[in-house]
Amino acid sequence: MTPLDGLLVADFSRVLAGPLATMTLADLGATVVKVERPGVGDETRSWGPPWSATSSTYFDSVNRSKLGVALDFADAADLAAAQELARRADVVVHNLRGLGRFGLDYAAVAAGNERVVYCSITGFGPGSDRPGYDFLLQAMGGLMSITGDADGQPHKVGVAVVDVLSGKDAVIGILAALTARERTGRGEHVQIDLLSSLLGSLANQAGSFLATGTVPRRMGNRHPSIAPYETLNCADGLLAVACGNDAQFARLAHSLGVPGLAIDERFATNAARVSNRQAMVDALEDVLRGDSAAQWEQRLTAADVPVAQVGDLASAFTQADAFGLAPTVEVGDARQVRHAVRYASAPGPLPAAPSPPPALGEHTDAVRAWLAGPPDAPPPTVG
Repeated sequence: MTPLDGLLVADFSRVLAGPLATMTLADLGATVVKVERPGVGDETRSWGPPWSATSSTYFDSVNRSKLGVALDFADAADLAAAQELARRADVVVHNLRGLGRFGLDYAAVAAGNERVVYCSITGFGPGSDRPGYDFLLQAMGGLMSITGDADGQPHKVGVAVVDVLSGKDAVIGILAALTARERTGRGEHVQIDLLSSLLGSLANQAGSFLATGTVPRRMGNRHPSIAPYETLNCADGLLAVACGNDAQFARLAHSLGVPGLAIDERFATNAARVSNRQAMVDALEDVLRGDSAAQWEQRLTAADVPVAQVGDLASAFTQADAFGLAPTVEVGDARQVRHAVRYASAPGPLPAAPSPPPALGEHTDAVRAWLAGPPDAPPPTVG
């Protein structure tokens, strides 16, 4: 039995944050019914190349193991089916505007389903109808202001990280509300907004600003409060070095053959190294340039110094395999990144074989037939 076995999720979400949240619930064993617009579907189906057998690899990355139905809310029968789905669901997830006019807002759904955990995902909170796109949130939310070279333009992160963070926050809120429901018998309206998820993720940078009033700036790969915690030049490329304490820096200095750096008053403590960063970098790179990044990684890792070469996604999956993490899962004829949580029990309480993302409306007939039947009838199975 999986952790969320028997849980029914009505997924009225689109693009990334909501679908990622509901796919995570599906990975944990919930039955997820994804509702899309007939003929159009989730717009990420058209976000390619690259394309997949279903639509696009973008869509596929967050929509496996779901039942796919196509319902037109302007059609009375389709709307009635959507409302009945929400009435039966344990969890409703949406990031759509204007659901109230269809009787699918929290008040309407909870009136007929007091145990529902209803999760709304918005860009800027329940009081704003402004659409929230990840790129805009990275821009206005300050993330771009601290990402990129100090003398260059602000840069977005290379993935829609605000959507990803919001999707994970949604799962946390949903699971907490489900746990509370076991005690109270009542559901909850879980409210997630992208801006709050982003600000909550800024951790030390946000804490520094709130404590000092000083606005953090871009520093490239450097850390504002730790040194060395940055990329350093070797003979053939970059090596990421992350010394989080003085003992690690001492091991780095000894391994490089310059133990005196560890007792030099300019570098003996982290605070001193931050204040004298460029002199420290120059001294380290004088030695590092004498060999390749690969050789230094091997040597320094053996000395328990935290370092890594700067790789790409191909090398990342290779590394994950080397660590025995089995980072991918077979989904139909494709490979996808597996659910990140693992359990100590073997084979673990997760679905053994995720099903491929649904074609648009693939399970509409089966779900319609189920919704027309007894309320206590089990939903169709995925696959």
